[in-house]
Amino acid sequence: MKHSDLLAQAPSLAAGMAAADHSPDSQLSQTRHRAALVAGWNIAPGSTVLELGCGQGDMTAVLAEAVGPEGRVVAVDVAAPSYGAPVTLGESAARLTAGPLGPRIDFRFGTDVLDPSVDFPAGAFDHVVLAHCSWYFASLGHLRDTLARVRPWARRLCFTEWDLTPGSGDQLAHLLAVLIQGQTEAAGAHGEGNVRTPFSREGLLRLLPEAGWTADGSEPVDTGELQDGDWEIAACLDLVAGGEGNPAALPEPVRQLVLSQADVLRAVAKPRGNRALDAYTVTAH
Repeated sequence: MKHSDLLAQAPSLAAGMAAADHSPDSQLSQTRHRAALVAGWNIAPGSTVLELGCGQGDMTAVLAEAVGPEGRVVAVDVAAPSYGAPVTLGESAARLTAGPLGPRIDFRFGTDVLDPSVDFPAGAFDHVVLAHCSWYFASLGHLRDTLARVRPWARRLCFTEWDLTPGSGDQLAHLLAVLIQGQTEAAGAHGEGNVRTPFSREGLLRLLPEAGWTADGSEPVDTGELQDGDWEIAACLDLVAGGEGNPAALPEPVRQLVLSQADVLRAVAKPRGNRALDAYTVTAH
């Protein structure tokens, strides 16, 4: 589907999301971002897509629009339908399922593709998609094993994630928030945030051949209208203040490192409107 066609559908797709009831502007910016990604991946009408880490379905809705009435999207997430706030995954999926895109989508929550009971025929999908979900994996090894598991099922990989290399100084606050959360996870203080295993674009490109994939190319993605920088900064400062993954349980040298970085984060972050890191896409076969 053409870039312009998908972007034109973004307002109606965003309005169909349950999260739009709480934050319509944020939902529209998230949907527009994903529409640009899918258009760049050239996912044709009639395609079959396996989406890993579908969450509340931000990308799922765009993929379902792109594949059209003859296509199919199997949207998988390890989380339970009750996960998420202010809208749960189950509530968001129910809204999408009840709408015009519903017949094209098969949501499967509480599903880990590494479970031997989860299986698909070889070549069942034209594309497997991971969109802003890979940092949520417990480790790079877990991500590698997952990518290797789905390799026989799909002909093409479409992947996008935040780029750890900042393009400008006003992205440093988002970067610090990401690295602090990654350090607390690596040291054993496990929380419920979106960041568990942050890794670089170069790290992904090194990992893909180990999982049986050959990268076709990588492109930068503009994220100027996204609010994720603010969200991750808030999540990080809440963690340091004693929320989920409380750093008080960390080894003392790590705890002091985290607390010092949090001091820097408070100094450089704005109350709101912090610029998000850029993102990148990688396609592979």
